[in-house]
Amino acid sequence: MKVQGACHCGDIHFEAEVDPAKVNLCNCTDCQVLTGSGFRVSVTVPSDTFQLNSGLPSIYIKTGDSGTQRAHAFCPRCGTPVYACAVTENPPSYTLRVGTLKQRAELAPQTRTWCRSALDWAQDVRTVPGRPKE
Repeated sequence: MKVQGACHCGDIHFEAEVDPAKVNLCNCTDCQVLTGSGFRVSVTVPSDTFQLNSGLPSIYIKTGDSGTQRAHAFCPRCGTPVYACAVTENPPSYTLRVGTLKQRAELAPQTRTWCRSALDWAQDVRTVPGRPKE
């Protein structure tokens, strides 16, 4: 599936080919902190399908408990997280942040990871009172 993505301010634009079966919802504490939310939804794509069309993201290197490093790319102007990848000149894949994708409504998570870190309140919000818009 061809997707187009952009940061909140529009400085960064990209496109890629994604497999909707590979959309993952991660509950790890890093994803909670890096998103400022209860989880992160991402999809990993092969590097040959990813194309950065405009803008230049800033990179933050995160070292996990395992010692593995990941480059987290975000817009230097608005701060939108865009993707993560291996810390190498030619990463084999990019993990795109589904919230940045124009087609996000079509990309429901198919798997969940780090469930031991899941926040109970973030697993089912259907009972939280809501308004159609603000």
